[in-house]
Amino acid sequence: MSTTDQHHAAAETGQDKTPLPPAEPKPTADDNAPWIIGFFFVAGLVGSLIVGWIIFPELLYSEKQQPIRFNHAVHMDLVSDGCASCHYFRDDGSFSGLPDNSSCIDCHGFVMGVSDDEEKYVTDYVDQDREVPWLSNPRQPDCVFFSHAAHVKGAGMDCAACHGDVASRTESRVYQENRISGYGRDIWGHSISRLRKPAANEPQTMKMNDCARCHEAQTGHKGACFQCHK
Repeated sequence: MSTTDQHHAAAETGQDKTPLPPAEPKPTADDNAPWIIGFFFVAGLVGSLIVGWIIFPELLYSEKQQPIRFNHAVHMDLVSDGCASCHYFRDDGSFSGLPDNSSCIDCHGFVMGVSDDEEKYVTDYVDQDREVPWLSNPRQPDCVFFSHAAHVKGAGMDCAACHGDVASRTESRVYQENRISGYGRDIWGHSISRLRKPAANEPQTMKMNDCARCHEAQTGHKGACFQCHK
């Protein structure tokens, strides 16, 4: 048998084949699945936080101007008893809340030419015997009872402790109303994520947890449910 014939015979029987190294397995879809799932999970989480904490709150609240741009700073220079000159306690101990015309008419029974808003107040409300439909930022739901007397008279708290530095304001804050509940933004707070704490001169958040935390810090206990919910 010739050499050529021997090579052909060996090739047919596979005797002169050199073993090849095993091929590396190619990545499959199953191998990439954990990375894909992790990426979409993180992306979904970050997107949800952005939508829930930044975009949604901006869409949830509408902005409204007060009927009268009230200048607290000017009035504080003219009154003798600070906030209590207009926001006072009645003889029975109840709190008057927002002042009505009877509290203002002694000074604003006629137009004095102080400002356009003063003229608007006299002509549109005093002369028409109409109360100003003020938009109350700290108004609580009907199921909540808040005693100003217990906090101001009993605990000796200053108004600014909860309402911020209202006395120095030269015009009313823009009222932000919750489109769903109809209440002002002060109840929840301006940072829905609760990561940013209000400064000392800003209105404090007024959620139940905020009240309970303050009560616990000052008295050692959060208080009973019936104290605030009647």
